[in-house]
Amino acid sequence: MDSSDSTSLRSREWAWALYDVATSSFATTVMAAFFPVFFKQFWARELPVTESTFWLGAVSSVGALVALVLAPVLGALSDAGGWKKPLLALCAFLGVAMTAGLFWIETGAWELALLLYGLGLVGFSTGMVFYDALLPTVTVPSRFEHVSAFGVGMGYLGGGALFAVNILMTQKPEWFGLPDVTAAVRMSFLMVAVWWFVFTLPLLLVVREPSARRASGSAVRAGLAQLRDTFKHVRRLKVVMLFLGAYWLYIDGVDTIVHMAVDYALAIGFDASGLMLALLITQVVGVPSTLAYGRLGQRFGAKASILVGLVTYALLVVWGSVMSRQWEFFGIAVGIGLVQGGVQAMSRALYARIIPKEKSGEFFGFFNLLSKFAAVLGPVLVGVVSYATGEPRLSILALLVLFGLGGALLWYVDVAEGERCASEL
Repeated sequence: MDSSDSTSLRSREWAWALYDVATSSFATTVMAAFFPVFFKQFWARELPVTESTFWLGAVSSVGALVALVLAPVLGALSDAGGWKKPLLALCAFLGVAMTAGLFWIETGAWELALLLYGLGLVGFSTGMVFYDALLPTVTVPSRFEHVSAFGVGMGYLGGGALFAVNILMTQKPEWFGLPDVTAAVRMSFLMVAVWWFVFTLPLLLVVREPSARRASGSAVRAGLAQLRDTFKHVRRLKVVMLFLGAYWLYIDGVDTIVHMAVDYALAIGFDASGLMLALLITQVVGVPSTLAYGRLGQRFGAKASILVGLVTYALLVVWGSVMSRQWEFFGIAVGIGLVQGGVQAMSRALYARIIPKEKSGEFFGFFNLLSKFAAVLGPVLVGVVSYATGEPRLSILALLVLFGLGGALLWYVDVAEGERCASEL
């Protein structure tokens, strides 16, 4: 990549980061907030609660499984054919179309709503493979930490801004010319689709992928052959293997907190009305803290920054196990906002340093594959401890195992050796 033109370099970085703005709206407004609630209360309101929960969980799992299977394969194909941008566009527009489609689904049509949501999840999750893999294309190694953190921070800002508007729409639909809350939620889905589409365009128009296009048939054959080679390469790149093991453990802890924090708060008797506000607080705090994390990563290294984040997570888990007042939950939400985006961004930046640049799509396919496996072990640990002890407060302490083991493995990751091995592969 020619980095002599600093203006061109910065414009590529900005265009790349705006895709995080695009997808964060789906992650926050649709996945985390509105779809699960609206599915139960509108589309599947005739189903028993246990049945609607089953189907929602099943579709979420199937969507994650499809993305998990596709990630390394499409990553290899994108490297062989120079197809990162076209495949990202395909995934993004699939997600946009499915999310927009939710606006028109009528009450009772829960099967169709789940189908669109599941396909939207596939587009969202698979597209992130190519987005992450473009990081070495849009910037230089000395800026990996800063640019990765900038992307996550922009995502918090964009996703949080739209989420705040969507929450206000549900609280005051008449301010937006909407008749009721139902119309406000449906309009939110359409707004997310438009938002996702608009903020995808800069990456597609500005970022130039190195020309390595092959005919589709030869690219598929080369991609599959490259995928076979990657299994051999990963075994040879011991630093990469060690980091991926550490990443799987600690990101499982991070994602378990994301998925189960509200459920845990309800289990210990907190009022549900303020919990969505806590989610918004995490988004708001995440903007400046993630950008600051990028600066810390440049100065002290991504590895040290991740370790600080994991220690912070461990302290927050301990606090959560003894909290008794709702304001403490908001305090923990602030704490999570301080480190969540930074840990994610620094993990991506560190990984980009220790993998071969020309195989970034393929290797990031494995990176995102592990992300799909995240929040598998954590919920099991939490559930087993909760069932065995009958005490939710003890169950959350099980996450200390994930943060402790993940941090211990990360401690032994030799980044300099990883960079050397990647350059020789």
